[in-house]
Amino acid sequence: MSDKFKAEDFEIVGIRRQDSEKLAETPISFWKEVRLRFFKNKLAVFGGVMLFLIILFAIFGPMMRPFSYSDMLGNFNAKPNGTNWLGTDELGRDVFTRLWYGARVSLFIGVVAAAVDVVIGVIYGSVAGFKGGRVDNVMMRIVDILSAVPYLLIVILLLVVMKQGMLPMIVALTITGWINMARIVRGEILTIKNNEFVMASRVMGASSLHIIFKHLIPNIMGSIIVTMMLTIPSAIFTESFLGYLGLGIQLPFPSWGTMASEGRTALSIYPWRLFAPALAISLTIFAFNAVGDGLRDALDPKQRK
Repeated sequence: MSDKFKAEDFEIVGIRRQDSEKLAETPISFWKEVRLRFFKNKLAVFGGVMLFLIILFAIFGPMMRPFSYSDMLGNFNAKPNGTNWLGTDELGRDVFTRLWYGARVSLFIGVVAAAVDVVIGVIYGSVAGFKGGRVDNVMMRIVDILSAVPYLLIVILLLVVMKQGMLPMIVALTITGWINMARIVRGEILTIKNNEFVMASRVMGASSLHIIFKHLIPNIMGSIIVTMMLTIPSAIFTESFLGYLGLGIQLPFPSWGTMASEGRTALSIYPWRLFAPALAISLTIFAFNAVGDGLRDALDPKQRK
Protein backbone atom coordinates (compact mmCIF):
# COMPACT_ATOMS: atom_id res chain seq x y z
CA MET A 1 0.00 0.00 0.00
CA SER A 2 2.82 2.40 0.84
CA ASP A 3 4.27 1.93 -2.65
CA LYS A 4 1.02 2.80 -4.38
CA PHE A 5 -0.06 5.84 -2.28
CA LYS A 6 1.95 8.87 -1.28
CA ALA A 7 1.16 11.90 0.90
CA GLU A 8 0.86 14.10 -2.15
CA ASP A 9 -2.06 11.97 -3.38
CA PHE A 10 -4.24 13.09 -0.48
CA GLU A 11 -5.90 16.47 0.09
CA ILE A 12 -7.74 17.86 3.11
CA VAL A 13 -11.47 18.11 2.42
CA GLY A 14 -13.53 21.03 3.74
CA ILE A 15 -10.72 23.54 4.32
CA ARG A 16 -8.06 25.03 2.08
CA ARG A 17 -4.40 24.73 2.97
CA GLN A 18 -3.94 28.48 3.29
CA ASP A 19 -6.90 28.63 5.70
CA SER A 20 -5.39 25.90 7.87
CA GLU A 21 -2.13 27.82 7.94
CA LYS A 22 -3.98 30.94 9.13
CA LEU A 23 -5.65 28.95 11.90
CA ALA A 24 -2.27 27.66 12.99
CA GLU A 25 -0.88 31.19 13.40
CA THR A 26 -0.46 32.70 16.85
CA PRO A 27 -3.67 34.61 17.73
CA ILE A 28 -3.41 38.39 18.05
CA SER A 29 -4.43 39.97 21.35
CA PHE A 30 -7.38 42.34 21.41
CA TRP A 31 -5.35 45.47 22.21
CA LYS A 32 -2.74 44.63 19.58
CA GLU A 33 -5.52 44.27 17.02
CA VAL A 34 -6.94 47.62 18.16
CA ARG A 35 -3.54 49.22 17.70
CA LEU A 36 -3.14 47.75 14.20
CA ARG A 37 -6.62 48.95 13.15
CA PHE A 38 -5.96 52.41 14.58
CA PHE A 39 -2.74 52.85 12.61
CA LYS A 40 -4.54 51.85 9.42
CA ASN A 41 -6.77 54.89 9.87
CA LYS A 42 -4.75 57.66 8.19
CA LEU A 43 -6.91 60.49 9.52
CA ALA A 44 -6.59 59.20 13.10
CA VAL A 45 -2.82 58.85 12.75
CA PHE A 46 -2.62 62.38 11.31
CA GLY A 47 -4.65 63.67 14.26
CA GLY A 48 -2.39 61.81 16.68
CA VAL A 49 0.75 63.32 15.14
CA MET A 50 -0.82 66.78 15.21
CA LEU A 51 -1.84 66.34 18.85
CA PHE A 52 1.68 65.19 19.74
CA LEU A 53 3.17 68.29 18.12
CA ILE A 54 0.73 70.60 19.92
CA ILE A 55 1.60 69.04 23.28
CA LEU A 56 5.31 69.25 22.41
CA PHE A 57 5.01 72.95 21.60
CA ALA A 58 2.96 73.55 24.76
CA ILE A 59 5.82 72.10 26.81
CA PHE A 60 8.83 73.51 24.97
CA GLY A 61 7.35 76.38 22.92
CA PRO A 62 7.78 79.11 25.57
CA MET A 63 11.41 78.01 26.04
CA MET A 64 12.14 78.80 22.39
CA ARG A 65 11.80 82.54 23.00
CA PRO A 66 13.62 84.67 25.60
CA PHE A 67 10.39 86.34 26.74
CA SER A 68 7.81 85.63 29.40
CA TYR A 69 4.07 85.75 28.70
CA SER A 70 3.83 89.05 30.61
CA ASP A 71 6.96 90.83 29.32
CA MET A 72 6.08 94.16 27.72
CA LEU A 73 8.64 94.63 24.96
CA GLY A 74 7.58 98.13 23.99
CA ASN A 75 6.87 97.14 20.39
CA PHE A 76 3.09 97.44 20.29
CA ASN A 77 1.00 95.47 17.76
CA ALA A 78 4.11 94.51 15.77
CA LYS A 79 3.66 92.30 12.72
CA PRO A 80 5.23 88.82 12.73
CA ASN A 81 8.98 89.21 12.33
CA GLY A 82 12.30 87.56 13.15
CA THR A 83 12.15 88.62 16.79
CA ASN A 84 8.43 88.15 17.43
CA TRP A 85 7.46 85.17 15.28
CA LEU A 86 3.71 85.78 15.64
CA GLY A 87 3.90 89.50 16.34
CA THR A 88 2.96 91.31 19.55
CA ASP A 89 -0.29 92.45 21.15
CA GLU A 90 -1.48 95.89 22.22
CA LEU A 91 0.78 95.81 25.30
CA GLY A 92 3.85 94.70 23.39
CA ARG A 93 3.74 91.08 24.66
CA ASP A 94 5.03 88.31 22.39
CA VAL A 95 2.07 86.44 20.86
CA PHE A 96 4.08 83.25 20.19
CA THR A 97 5.09 82.94 23.85
CA ARG A 98 1.60 83.72 25.09
CA LEU A 99 0.10 81.24 22.61
CA TRP A 100 1.99 78.27 24.04
CA TYR A 101 1.59 79.38 27.63
CA GLY A 102 -2.11 79.52 26.82
CA ALA A 103 -1.88 76.01 25.35
CA ARG A 104 -0.68 74.75 28.72
CA VAL A 105 -3.70 76.30 30.43
CA SER A 106 -6.29 75.14 27.89
CA LEU A 107 -4.90 71.59 27.61
CA PHE A 108 -4.54 71.23 31.37
CA ILE A 109 -8.10 72.40 32.04
CA GLY A 110 -9.46 70.17 29.27
CA VAL A 111 -7.62 67.03 30.39
CA VAL A 112 -8.32 67.51 34.11
CA ALA A 113 -11.99 68.29 33.52
CA ALA A 114 -12.33 65.19 31.34
CA ALA A 115 -10.53 63.05 33.93
CA VAL A 116 -12.89 64.24 36.68
CA ASP A 117 -15.86 63.54 34.40
CA VAL A 118 -14.54 60.00 33.87
CA VAL A 119 -14.13 59.28 37.58
CA ILE A 120 -17.55 60.60 38.58
CA GLY A 121 -19.38 59.30 35.51
CA VAL A 122 -17.87 55.80 35.63
CA ILE A 123 -18.64 55.32 39.33
CA TYR A 124 -22.13 56.79 39.09
CA GLY A 125 -23.07 54.94 35.91
CA SER A 126 -21.59 51.64 37.14
CA VAL A 127 -23.55 51.70 40.38
CA ALA A 128 -26.79 52.66 38.61
CA GLY A 129 -26.42 49.99 35.93
CA PHE A 130 -25.28 47.20 38.24
CA LYS A 131 -27.83 47.76 41.01
CA GLY A 132 -30.76 48.34 38.64
CA GLY A 133 -34.34 48.54 39.89
CA ARG A 134 -35.27 51.36 42.22
CA VAL A 135 -31.66 52.49 42.74
CA ASP A 136 -31.14 52.85 39.01
CA ASN A 137 -34.47 54.65 38.61
CA VAL A 138 -33.71 57.22 41.34
CA MET A 139 -30.14 57.84 40.16
CA MET A 140 -31.14 58.34 36.54
CA ARG A 141 -33.97 60.68 37.45
CA ILE A 142 -31.38 62.85 39.21
CA VAL A 143 -29.37 62.82 35.99
CA ASP A 144 -32.47 63.83 34.01
CA ILE A 145 -33.08 66.78 36.34
CA LEU A 146 -29.49 67.99 36.00
CA SER A 147 -29.66 67.56 32.23
CA ALA A 148 -32.75 69.76 32.03
CA VAL A 149 -30.69 72.84 32.93
CA PRO A 150 -28.50 74.08 30.04
CA TYR A 151 -24.87 73.16 30.61
CA LEU A 152 -23.41 76.54 29.64
CA LEU A 153 -25.91 78.38 31.85
CA ILE A 154 -24.76 76.42 34.90
CA VAL A 155 -21.08 77.00 34.07
CA ILE A 156 -21.54 80.74 33.52
CA LEU A 157 -23.55 81.18 36.73
CA LEU A 158 -20.94 79.34 38.76
CA LEU A 159 -18.09 81.39 37.29
CA VAL A 160 -19.99 84.62 37.99
CA VAL A 161 -20.45 83.59 41.64
CA MET A 162 -16.94 82.20 42.14
CA LYS A 163 -13.66 84.03 41.58
CA GLN A 164 -11.96 83.62 38.24
CA GLY A 165 -9.16 81.07 38.16
CA MET A 166 -8.13 77.61 37.06
CA LEU A 167 -9.78 75.68 39.92
CA PRO A 168 -13.16 77.46 39.62
CA MET A 169 -13.06 76.80 35.86
CA ILE A 170 -12.48 73.06 36.39
CA VAL A 171 -15.23 72.89 39.03
CA ALA A 172 -17.66 74.70 36.74
CA LEU A 173 -16.87 72.42 33.78
CA THR A 174 -17.27 69.22 35.78
CA ILE A 175 -20.36 70.12 37.82
CA THR A 176 -22.59 68.47 35.20
CA GLY A 177 -20.03 67.40 32.60
CA TRP A 178 -19.98 63.82 33.92
CA ILE A 179 -23.61 63.15 32.93
CA ASN A 180 -22.85 61.90 29.41
CA MET A 181 -20.19 59.52 30.71
CA ALA A 182 -22.56 58.18 33.37
CA ARG A 183 -25.25 57.41 30.80
CA ILE A 184 -22.83 55.62 28.48
CA VAL A 185 -21.32 53.55 31.30
CA ARG A 186 -24.77 52.64 32.65
CA GLY A 187 -25.88 51.42 29.23
CA GLU A 188 -22.75 49.29 28.80
CA ILE A 189 -23.09 47.82 32.29
CA LEU A 190 -26.72 46.89 31.66
CA THR A 191 -25.59 45.04 28.52
CA ILE A 192 -22.94 42.85 30.15
CA LYS A 193 -23.93 42.52 33.81
CA ASN A 194 -25.89 39.29 33.18
CA ASN A 195 -23.07 37.55 31.33
CA GLU A 196 -21.72 34.22 32.56
CA PHE A 197 -18.49 35.58 34.04
CA VAL A 198 -20.43 38.06 36.20
CA MET A 199 -22.83 35.35 37.40
CA ALA A 200 -19.90 33.08 38.20
CA SER A 201 -18.28 35.83 40.26
CA ARG A 202 -21.53 36.34 42.16
CA VAL A 203 -21.82 32.60 42.89
CA MET A 204 -18.28 32.61 44.26
CA GLY A 205 -19.31 35.31 46.75
CA ALA A 206 -17.62 38.36 45.23
CA SER A 207 -18.82 41.72 46.51
CA SER A 208 -20.54 44.28 44.28
CA LEU A 209 -17.50 46.56 44.34
CA HIS A 210 -15.24 43.67 43.31
CA ILE A 211 -17.51 42.78 40.39
CA ILE A 212 -17.78 46.39 39.24
CA PHE A 213 -14.09 47.27 39.40
CA LYS A 214 -12.57 43.90 38.51
CA HIS A 215 -14.99 42.58 35.89
CA LEU A 216 -17.42 45.17 34.54
CA ILE A 217 -15.34 48.35 34.16
CA PRO A 218 -12.35 46.59 32.49
CA ASN A 219 -14.75 45.12 29.92
CA ILE A 220 -16.12 48.54 28.94
CA MET A 221 -12.78 50.35 29.01
CA GLY A 222 -12.94 50.90 25.24
CA SER A 223 -16.14 52.97 25.51
CA ILE A 224 -14.70 54.89 28.46
CA ILE A 225 -11.50 55.79 26.58
CA VAL A 226 -13.37 56.91 23.47
CA THR A 227 -15.82 59.03 25.46
CA MET A 228 -12.96 60.65 27.36
CA MET A 229 -11.09 61.45 24.15
CA LEU A 230 -14.22 63.18 22.81
CA THR A 231 -14.84 64.99 26.13
CA ILE A 232 -11.44 66.70 26.18
CA PRO A 233 -12.01 68.86 23.06
CA SER A 234 -15.46 69.79 24.33
CA ALA A 235 -13.93 71.01 27.60
CA ILE A 236 -11.20 72.92 25.72
CA PHE A 237 -13.78 74.60 23.51
CA THR A 238 -15.96 75.52 26.49
CA GLU A 239 -12.97 76.96 28.35
CA SER A 240 -11.99 78.98 25.27
CA PHE A 241 -15.55 80.20 24.82
CA LEU A 242 -15.76 81.31 28.45
CA GLY A 243 -12.38 83.02 28.15
CA TYR A 244 -13.71 84.79 25.06
CA LEU A 245 -16.63 86.07 27.16
CA GLY A 246 -14.24 87.32 29.83
CA LEU A 247 -14.99 84.55 32.35
CA GLY A 248 -11.75 82.64 31.89
CA ILE A 249 -8.36 82.71 33.55
CA GLN A 250 -7.35 85.94 35.31
CA LEU A 251 -5.15 88.28 33.30
CA PRO A 252 -2.29 88.65 32.55
CA PHE A 253 -2.01 84.84 32.49
CA PRO A 254 -3.03 83.79 28.97
CA SER A 255 -5.40 81.17 27.64
CA TRP A 256 -6.55 80.67 24.08
CA GLY A 257 -9.99 82.07 24.88
CA THR A 258 -8.68 85.27 26.46
CA MET A 259 -6.21 85.76 23.58
CA ALA A 260 -9.03 85.36 21.05
CA SER A 261 -11.13 87.86 23.00
CA GLU A 262 -8.28 90.39 23.01
CA GLY A 263 -7.59 89.83 19.30
CA ARG A 264 -11.22 90.24 18.28
CA THR A 265 -11.21 93.98 18.98
CA ALA A 266 -8.28 94.48 16.58
CA LEU A 267 -9.28 91.97 13.90
CA SER A 268 -9.56 94.45 11.03
CA ILE A 269 -6.18 96.09 11.78
CA TYR A 270 -4.04 93.41 13.45
CA PRO A 271 -5.55 90.09 12.34
CA TRP A 272 -2.60 87.94 13.44
CA ARG A 273 -3.57 88.50 17.06
CA LEU A 274 -6.82 86.56 16.53
CA PHE A 275 -5.71 84.07 13.88
CA ALA A 276 -3.03 82.45 16.08
CA PRO A 277 -5.27 81.38 19.03
CA ALA A 278 -8.24 80.63 16.73
CA LEU A 279 -6.10 78.31 14.59
CA ALA A 280 -4.64 76.64 17.68
CA ILE A 281 -8.12 75.95 19.09
CA SER A 282 -9.37 74.59 15.75
CA LEU A 283 -6.39 72.29 15.19
CA THR A 284 -6.48 70.96 18.75
CA ILE A 285 -10.19 70.15 18.63
CA PHE A 286 -9.75 68.55 15.20
CA ALA A 287 -6.83 66.43 16.45
CA PHE A 288 -8.72 65.16 19.51
CA ASN A 289 -11.82 64.38 17.46
CA ALA A 290 -9.79 62.54 14.80
CA VAL A 291 -8.05 60.43 17.45
CA GLY A 292 -11.36 59.80 19.24
CA ASP A 293 -13.08 58.69 16.03
CA GLY A 294 -10.14 56.45 15.20
CA LEU A 295 -10.25 54.82 18.62
CA ARG A 296 -14.00 54.33 18.34
CA ASP A 297 -13.61 52.52 15.02
CA ALA A 298 -10.64 50.48 16.27
CA LEU A 299 -12.49 49.39 19.42
CA ASP A 300 -15.74 48.57 17.60
CA PRO A 301 -16.30 44.78 17.87
CA LYS A 302 -18.08 44.82 14.48
CA GLN A 303 -14.77 45.76 12.86
CA ARG A 304 -13.05 42.62 14.12
CA LYS A 305 -12.42 39.90 11.57
